Amino acid sequence: MRTISADEIIRAVARLCVRANTVLPADVAASLDACRASEPWPLARETLGLLQDNLVRAGERDLPICQDTGMACVFVELGQEVHIEGDFERAIHEGVRRGYGEGYLRKSMVADPLRRVNTQDNTPASITVRIVAGDQCVLTVAPKGFGSENMSRLAMLKPADGVEGVKNFVVETVRLAGPNPCPPIVLGVGIGGSFDKVAALAKHALLRPLGEANPDSYYAALEGELLEKINALGIGPQGFGGKTTCLGLAIETAPTHVAGLPVAVNVSCHVTRRATEVL
Repeated sequence: MRTISADEIIRAVARLCVRANTVLPADVAASLDACRASEPWPLARETLGLLQDNLVRAGERDLPICQDTGMACVFVELGQEVHIEGDFERAIHEGVRRGYGEGYLRKSMVADPLRRVNTQDNTPASITVRIVAGDQCVLTVAPKGFGSENMSRLAMLKPADGVEGVKNFVVETVRLAGPNPCPPIVLGVGIGGSFDKVAALAKHALLRPLGEANPDSYYAALEGELLEKINALGIGPQGFGGKTTCLGLAIETAPTHVAGLPVAVNVSCHVTRRATEVL
């Protein structure tokens, strides 16, 4: 049994909040570079260049790469041989509070969805915990802006809708979103499970590095087909047209009931942010 203190978690989460908001993951940055190099539409290519300039200038000044520093979504893979000394969830919330304060990051959380009073420290975090084998605690902070989050959708399809129904729903979600989620976008797609599970699958799919295909060849092929269909919509960077509407798409699945075919699409923008630390 290995002991990890709550203080260690606080410090790690605080660091991750700042890092995730100021450094774009290497796979996302590389995808932007590749898309700019292959984009034939001049306005789209220029727009991608402006997005890259923004990343460079943010890096030079150690500033957030997007003004919406998001809801702090914290994913935890907690080894079953780990003992947390202290209050685990409180430590994560405190880490977010410190990170957003010390990093001068925008605080966007309201304590109640209808009365809309800002909590002033970007807490509470959204916490997802998975118990795994081993004696490590893997923390990932993925700030989620709501310009893209608001474009996400979920449907309880009928089994008879099949794979074509899933394809149509995913593509229609992007078409309806248009320029609103600041394309080029990244999509997390969940298929299966239950009403609540499928949304979690879609959110978790956004953590997979761009270019890393689903290990199941059937779903890997579906990812490629959907990406091609979406980019054929011609929405383009910031909605100005072109072939670069979506940088990448990941599908996660789960067993489901014989009577159901849940599907969820979690839309993310061109600053799909995530940072990970292993304790």
